[in-house]
Amino acid sequence: MSTIAAISTPNAAGGISVIRISGENSIDVATKLFKMKSKTVDAMEPNTCAYGKIYNGKVELDDGIVTVFKAPNSYTGENIVEISCHGGIYVTRQVLRAILENGAKPAEAGEFTKRAFLNGKLSLTQAEAVMDLISANSKQALNSAVNAREGKMFKLIKSVSDKLLKILGELAAWVDYPEEDLPEVEPEALKKSISDSINVMEKILKNYDCGKIFREGIDTAIIGKANVGKSTLMNNLLGFDRSIVTDIAGTTRDIIEETARVGDLVLRLSDTAGIRETKDVVETQGINLARKKAETAQLVIAVFDSSEELDKQDMELLDIISDKKAIIILNKSDLEPKVTRETFDKYSKYVCEISAKNDLKLEELSAMLNDYFSLTDFDSNTDAFANERQKFCAENALKYLRESLTTVESCATFDCVTVTLETALDSLLELTGERVSEAVVAEVFSKFCVGK
Repeated sequence: MSTIAAISTPNAAGGISVIRISGENSIDVATKLFKMKSKTVDAMEPNTCAYGKIYNGKVELDDGIVTVFKAPNSYTGENIVEISCHGGIYVTRQVLRAILENGAKPAEAGEFTKRAFLNGKLSLTQAEAVMDLISANSKQALNSAVNAREGKMFKLIKSVSDKLLKILGELAAWVDYPEEDLPEVEPEALKKSISDSINVMEKILKNYDCGKIFREGIDTAIIGKANVGKSTLMNNLLGFDRSIVTDIAGTTRDIIEETARVGDLVLRLSDTAGIRETKDVVETQGINLARKKAETAQLVIAVFDSSEELDKQDMELLDIISDKKAIIILNKSDLEPKVTRETFDKYSKYVCEISAKNDLKLEELSAMLNDYFSLTDFDSNTDAFANERQKFCAENALKYLRESLTTVESCATFDCVTVTLETALDSLLELTGERVSEAVVAEVFSKFCVGK
């Protein structure tokens, strides 16, 4: 494979930047441009660093540190050189240009990790965990990614696929060589092996939805009448002013989106236009967008002014959330109440009385979220699939494992059992990357950042 290079640190000014080079000629490329007083890069021992100057031809670009890793003991399984220079955007790009002009090619998105997979350094599930590790925004998401990166998921799925391989081997021998003196395949033992595999897959799939929430956050729409405190609530959840707050009804007209943390959860918040009757054409469009957002969001936070009696617009809001996951916020609890939480019991059991200006009651809101999405008992150290590709493969495997069990229980021939077990095994091998098409591999790594 060709020698590739890319900037592995963010494309922004910082203390240092790291440019990574990987491939058979990576050490030769670095030797051409990184100069030291007493030795050359190609004379360095593996896993060592050295200080020197970085040149492009005779032009000195910067000084920095070079680190050498030699195959197969590197991230990609190839020779790798990492050059750390000062973190200015211009100087970093000049160093990368010098590397490319001296024999390397620009790396594609995720190509370093792709090479690690192709060279057997990582399974496909471990490779996918790398991006989850980078994007983790909570303790639970980080723990889950670390477990997958360490191969916990791969080992568990591998144990199931190895069991299926053993079963298929025994079935094939029994069917193909009936004249041989082979141990008979016992239906009860076969049923137990398949049932055990089903239990493992069911347990992991059960954790998927919870894990996805911790990884990606909850798509949340804040809806309510004009001037009930939606924008104040959003700003205080964020910890800074993002939505404009005034006493004028209809101030918010478009959907304003930001991300906020409540406890261990991330809410992908959308502050929407206040729902009311208006002749303003622009505001009307904003109100229509608010209704659509409420329909598609995973969670609706419906805000009501507890200091006012419910009116027509409030009842419309309650109708909107009647079949949605919704938390009802009774705002302005610092004022004399005109409605009580009991009024809303039939619409949602999750009702929180707050003052958006003075007392958000974040702990109570966090507890409601954890209970609502069944997150209280989620253990991020358990196994959970990281993405829809893995989930699809697992569900497909589980489907055919169940069909296999039904076939055995119906006393059908072993040929029929073999067909469904082979299909289940194919799905598991695709999940781990042991048997996967080039198209799937390309799709997985296209989502990575360049430099990783």
